[in-house]
Amino acid sequence: MALAIIIALLVIGSVLFQFLSPWYFTPIASNWVAIDNTIGLTFWITGAVFVIVNLFVVYCIIRFRQRKGSKAGYEPENKKLEWWLIGITTIGIASMLAPGLFVWSDFVHVPSNASLFEVVGKQWNWSYRFPGKDGKMGLVDTKFISEKNPFGIDPKDLNGQDDILVSSQEVHLPLNQPVKALLRSVDVLHNFAVPQFRAKMDLVPGMVTFIWFTPTRVGKFDVLCNELCGVGHYVMRGKVVIESDEAYQTWLSSYPTFAQTQTQKNVDAAAGQALYAVCSACHGAQGEGNKALNAPKLSGQAEWYLSRQLMNFKQGARGVKDQDINGKVMAPMVANLSATTDITNVSAYIRTLPDTPVVHTIQGNLSKGKDLYNSTCAACHGLNGVGVESTKAPRLQNMSDWYLVTQLNNFSSGVRGTHPKDLYGQQMSSVASFLTQEQTINDLVAYIGTLK
Repeated sequence: MALAIIIALLVIGSVLFQFLSPWYFTPIASNWVAIDNTIGLTFWITGAVFVIVNLFVVYCIIRFRQRKGSKAGYEPENKKLEWWLIGITTIGIASMLAPGLFVWSDFVHVPSNASLFEVVGKQWNWSYRFPGKDGKMGLVDTKFISEKNPFGIDPKDLNGQDDILVSSQEVHLPLNQPVKALLRSVDVLHNFAVPQFRAKMDLVPGMVTFIWFTPTRVGKFDVLCNELCGVGHYVMRGKVVIESDEAYQTWLSSYPTFAQTQTQKNVDAAAGQALYAVCSACHGAQGEGNKALNAPKLSGQAEWYLSRQLMNFKQGARGVKDQDINGKVMAPMVANLSATTDITNVSAYIRTLPDTPVVHTIQGNLSKGKDLYNSTCAACHGLNGVGVESTKAPRLQNMSDWYLVTQLNNFSSGVRGTHPKDLYGQQMSSVASFLTQEQTINDLVAYIGTLK
């Protein structure tokens, strides 16, 4: 009898949890409500079977429990009951599968008026490509991938010259317009998923897959990788912004074409030198840094990273929180720099400064630091900490170790890496969230100081 009561309570609890639980699907934001309906139908059918079977077990336990003087009956088969079970089971399975087949048919047949764009997955970030005015996207091949051509576009294909390249974790799409996303991976298996869209699909190395959907709600939604793609899988997150067509076109026009990215930038390091005069008061004439002024070493750091951080300060993605005392000092220093010209020029000039050795100030357990670095940091920053542009990870080797400690503490505590515009900072904040002990950070940074 106790077993019957437990099973009955399990059934009642499961039913109540289904209807009273606060955890369910996120509100849908695309045309794929049919997927929700199919899953809902599956829940109803399997739920009904769960309730009926378990209540039948309860009935059997009570009805046929052992009694003094009773004798068990023996019935080897019941053809009538078997046919009923076969028929009901067939109807139930067909009811679950048939709607899914109709949804899948819609899923693989893209509307003729759907616009096209490409999603490129790489450990551990997303990037996007849109066709230019010709409406055609150029040919791509992994053999063309380089630091200057991260999308691997064939430079001889004229259709690719006007392709618009979005090297950002954030992509914008127009409201109520069907879109087809071509999915391409340049390394391992990934999966492009937006929970509110319901649609998702694998990015398979060596082939191009696709999904299509129609965004139906304005908003900003998370892009997730739903395939375990390596140690940095959990930080492979992005954003998709659904907005009006006018706002979408404005956003798209702010990104360069492939031809523009291949053109040598008009960089004026001499002009950057004049701009750097203000920076040198704290960071030093040679960019060697000054701990007394909380100014880190700049020389030896990559131009793309310097430009990104200067832009973050200028746009308010860094240096706005009261706890970020040093960042708040830096923010007004950048306010007068032009977002396009001055930042590029001053970053180019800093890159010409000699990479002077730093004085190590942090002590720690090198063995523990090595294990920690190799299991987490090396995947993005490189085994020798030289920095990797494709993963947007800056150089760590021969940089101010005290500054690394400060920033790891900032990332760990949420002082840095929480602003919506600082997408790569958000990744770093997730990685650093487990660095809650001072000694752990010191061990890690002390080991980084040994990298050559």
